[in-house]
This record gives sequence, C-alpha cells and structure tokens, in this order.
Amino acid sequence: MTKLYVGNLPFTATEEAVHALFSKHGTVEKVSLISDRDTGRPRGFGFVEMSTSDASRAMQALNGTDFDGRALKVNEAQERERSGGGNRGGGSRRY
Repeated sequence: MTKLYVGNLPFTATEEAVHALFSKHGTVEKVSLISDRDTGRPRGFGFVEMSTSDASRAMQALNGTDFDGRALKVNEAQERERSGGGNRGGGSRRY
C-alpha cells in the first residue's frame, strides 16, 4: 500500500471528487482531506491510499494536471516525525 500526498487542492474539493479522480487510475483504498483543527476549513491538501502499482500510475498521470482550476501536486507521502511537544531546543539544558 502506498500513501500519496495530494496538494494544491481547491478548497471546494470533496473526498468523493478526489476518490473519483484517482479511481480512474486504480483502486482507491482511502481518501483523507485535511481540515484546519481550529476552524474546520479545508487546508487544500490530503492523502490518497492505493496499491503501489496503482499509486505509481496515478502519480504519473495526475501530477500537474488541472483539478477545478488548480494544478495538482501529487507525490509519495513522506512519513513525518511527530514531536512530543515541550522541549523544542533539542538538547539537554544545564543550569
């Protein structure tokens, strides 16, 4: 399974519309559009999960294509390290 990052989505995009767009290139397992935690408004990006071969085809076909007037950015999602918050200095402190 491969997770694709889909950026530059129009704020009017729905999970159903993104699913329909990607399903032309293979079986879509999951679509997640990201919303702002505080306002609930769309952030203009999301993730699509597909089998590795389908994801590769979809990435090639859809990266840079127009979706409701916006050029999509589609690439393989990179795992992001989740910080535990708190100490952002990165080292131990001496007093």
